[in-house]
Amino acid sequence: MSTVREIMTGHAECIGENETLEAAARKMVQLDVGSLPICGQDQRLKGMLTDRDIVAKCVALGNDPRDTLARDLAQGKPVVVGPDDSVDKAIALMEEHMIRRLPVVEEHRLVGFLSQADIALCYTKDKVGELVEIISHHR
Repeated sequence: MSTVREIMTGHAECIGENETLEAAARKMVQLDVGSLPICGQDQRLKGMLTDRDIVAKCVALGNDPRDTLARDLAQGKPVVVGPDDSVDKAIALMEEHMIRRLPVVEEHRLVGFLSQADIALCYTKDKVGELVEIISHHR
């Protein structure tokens, strides 16, 4: 059984909790991603921010993304996985919470991400297909 560490993407770009949503949106465009982890100055994960969050929880409500901070949208506790957890456990979490990317946290610090694409490179087509179907059909 593979561990998350074996297949995860080791580098994770964060948006600082005190940075604006405008900065987060620019970083998403630069990185060609739809979500970013929100990290404190200690590099601890504070939450996740999606492009949809910026639109639905800021812009659509008439708020200015130049004045709204990432920490303002860091709600709840993010679903995470440890680097030494099994990939099967990670897949179960992704299916349960219907998410495509899992932050990988070790000793309370963000060390990477595990995505559907990472799993697709290492698992059978059937298992990956099941994961994609569950996540995509419940959105």
